[in-house]
Amino acid sequence: MKYRLHLLFSALIICLAIQQTHAQSALPMARNIQKTYVNGTRSMNGTPGKNYWQNSADYKIHVTFSPETRLLSGTEEITYSNNSPDTLHEIWFKLYPNMYKKGSQRDQDIKPSDVSQGVEIESLAINGVPHDAGTARIHGTNMVIGINPLAPGKKIRFAISFSYVLNKTSHIRTGEVDKGSYFIAYFYPCIAVYDDVHGWNKIPYTGLQEFYNDFDNFDVKITVPDHYVVWATGTLQNSDSVLASKYVQRINQAEASNGITTIIDSTDLANGHITTQNPANTWHFRANDVTEFVFATSNHYVWESSSLVVDPKTGRRTRVDAAFNPKHKDYYKVIDYARKTVKAMSYTFPKWPYPYPHETIFDGLDQMEYPMMVNDNPLNDKAQEIELTDHEIFHTMFPFYMGTNETRYAWMDEGWATMGEWVISPIIDSTVVDGYGMNPYDMDAGNENDLPIMTQSTQENGADYFLNSYPKPALGYFYVRDMLGDKLFTKALHHYIRVWHGKHPIPYDFFYSMNKGSGKNLNWFWKRWFFDKGYPDLAISKVHKRGNKYSVTIDSKGTKPVPVDLTITYADQSVQKIHRSIACWEKGNKTTTVSFKSGKKVQSIILGGTYDADSNPSNNTYYMK
Repeated sequence: MKYRLHLLFSALIICLAIQQTHAQSALPMARNIQKTYVNGTRSMNGTPGKNYWQNSADYKIHVTFSPETRLLSGTEEITYSNNSPDTLHEIWFKLYPNMYKKGSQRDQDIKPSDVSQGVEIESLAINGVPHDAGTARIHGTNMVIGINPLAPGKKIRFAISFSYVLNKTSHIRTGEVDKGSYFIAYFYPCIAVYDDVHGWNKIPYTGLQEFYNDFDNFDVKITVPDHYVVWATGTLQNSDSVLASKYVQRINQAEASNGITTIIDSTDLANGHITTQNPANTWHFRANDVTEFVFATSNHYVWESSSLVVDPKTGRRTRVDAAFNPKHKDYYKVIDYARKTVKAMSYTFPKWPYPYPHETIFDGLDQMEYPMMVNDNPLNDKAQEIELTDHEIFHTMFPFYMGTNETRYAWMDEGWATMGEWVISPIIDSTVVDGYGMNPYDMDAGNENDLPIMTQSTQENGADYFLNSYPKPALGYFYVRDMLGDKLFTKALHHYIRVWHGKHPIPYDFFYSMNKGSGKNLNWFWKRWFFDKGYPDLAISKVHKRGNKYSVTIDSKGTKPVPVDLTITYADQSVQKIHRSIACWEKGNKTTTVSFKSGKKVQSIILGGTYDADSNPSNNTYYMK
């Protein structure tokens, strides 16, 4: 984007805005972020500004996939709307399969046999006029096409023919699962995001950082050989044309039933005649207002299904599917875990009606989320199965419903999914204690690779990327929920969801929306947990007993505020627990005191809990003399 405002004028406007919203003044802000407030696309109260805009596209795609050769070929028609205030002279596309292309930059290992020629652009037309496909400038996963100036408020139409060979091994979010099963994501040339913060998203896809897409509409036809069933983002439009009637009836039954319906079992597979008896069938799906379209296909997977009411006000139901290899016995339970996850999300946390008509968990080789689809590997441990299932399904809200930029701010979706699995896993099975990511953070907190969460994900790799994407932000959300209480936290979170759904919120939009929604200035915590360096370390410094009153002094030896949890064991082996939220550190104090009364003799006091990060737990136990 082109900004020509004088810096002094920018600073003046920003200062005025900050003075008007004093509660927001504590958060550091980069200059390019400041300009969004000057331009009025975002506001200091956490809502989209009066000048907020975002672009979008309508996709009509028809692809043919050959399992024998793994060749995917197709055509697409794209109508792109320039809702920005800028005149565009080129359009940036993403060719995500080019991560496997010879010479492409990548930070994930792939086998030599998977190095490919990448996406072939076979024909190109712009507004109905043929163009030389060779004029498209392709650099790794980015493709740039020069155009006649596209003015604000105008549309442009592309017609593209393309093809590539799907990877056989080196399964990174997409590829062949086994002979006869395939998960196919990021398969079509898609227009990159052009936004008010960074302009075109020019960051290449290299395998670690994830994705950032606009909210688009998809009309997709997928042609596969007979005997292959297709699951996809969106709603199947022609079930009667591609499935035998009894399987259509079973799907209809599942969509109206709270129980689990077997759509396809091993006997059905053995008997055959599941799909319409044609040499090939074309499956037609539609999905509106979603950030991505993916599909999966198999000729030997069974299919379990169920549904539930996710919105009691309207009676709207969501269908939940599990498609899997019958050899993977653990997957027979996944449909139950998935259904319970959708229920918990709708009624407990985040307590928002599940927003899409269906969710499919596909038995793949990864642990990855997509709109209305999840690609999960089989596991032999029940707790891990539950945690993986609910984590990936939770991504439905973040990033897909909220449109966050996973490429730059992975914590805005992975942190929520991590907290989601912490909360939901024990709901599914009360014996599960999910401490995902806690040990790595306790071990690395304060080390040189422990960067502030606000570090852009593109600047991270390895341990720093993991810590800042998963446990650290999850703890931040978890601690605020604890401090505010579930009712007020839910109110604030719903405010954020309501005002930013279907848009592209950045971190400040989240922080300021939560402040506004809760009616509290939380900047003291946002700054210390998300912006500042430091580490969590609480210690019991002393215990004072006077009569039957005990006073426990807790020192914050680190700089990160964490809750105080005390487990008091008495001489008779009875146990008492005392909890204080992070509010006890709000004033910047380095010590806090917890007092309690008891006529019984105290044997020991232990500081800490499952989600209380602590880089040095050696000073957390006190034995009474």
